[in-house]
Amino acid sequence: MPTLKQPQLKLNTWKFVERYLRGSRAVLVPIGATEQHGPNGIIGTDIVCAEEVAIRAGAKAGVLVAPTINVGMSLHHMAFPGSMSLQPETLIAVIRDYVSSLYAHGFRGFMFVNGHGGNIASGQAAFSGISEVHRDARLEWYNWWDCEALGKLSTKLFGDREGAHATPTEVALTMAVYPDDVKGVKGPLNIKNCRFHGIPGSREFRKLYPDGRIASDPSMSTPENGAQVLEVAVVGAIRAVRALAKRVAPKKRR
Repeated sequence: MPTLKQPQLKLNTWKFVERYLRGSRAVLVPIGATEQHGPNGIIGTDIVCAEEVAIRAGAKAGVLVAPTINVGMSLHHMAFPGSMSLQPETLIAVIRDYVSSLYAHGFRGFMFVNGHGGNIASGQAAFSGISEVHRDARLEWYNWWDCEALGKLSTKLFGDREGAHATPTEVALTMAVYPDDVKGVKGPLNIKNCRFHGIPGSREFRKLYPDGRIASDPSMSTPENGAQVLEVAVVGAIRAVRALAKRVAPKKRR
């Protein structure tokens, strides 16, 4: 598939999208969250990770990228200032309306590039409802961190200090994208005192994880290892969206 000079839907015209749909019916939808990410992670970490992976993959794979869903299901982070959240049912409706709007124009393959674990349950529920209404739509949920190669890289770089939230992998990626805005933190940080205890309500969450981390050590994050993370993550996303685009490609006229 050809490289898209500008893959972002918001930076193209309706005429361009009309032409695009003659050759491709796939679209990437980044979905993140607005929530705390420990002592040095920016509040938009999940947005940046999902969006950067989607835009770079879309450019290489020749697939358009819809506007990012910036607020996700983050109720358990609401005891930390700056965090924002949608109710699960609201997020389900937003996902449904995104797909329905794009479906109306002819898109049939939808790959949601997700940056936040708290979005997964709502995403699965939304997909179940959408599939009953738009039966020829292909819906894929892609957690940007889930590809096997990235798992191996994270283990190589961070070992057992990756943790489950405010991880060195995700913080490093944001450092690579915004090196002047995401600062390092002196470390190593203690991971024994923030072991995973599940996802409780927001007040209990802050008591269990007072600096926002869950068993992670983001002091290991650097722009350099973040660049490695981003490169590997994009390769995985390209492979996945190319396969989707092929499955939903318009039939060639004879």
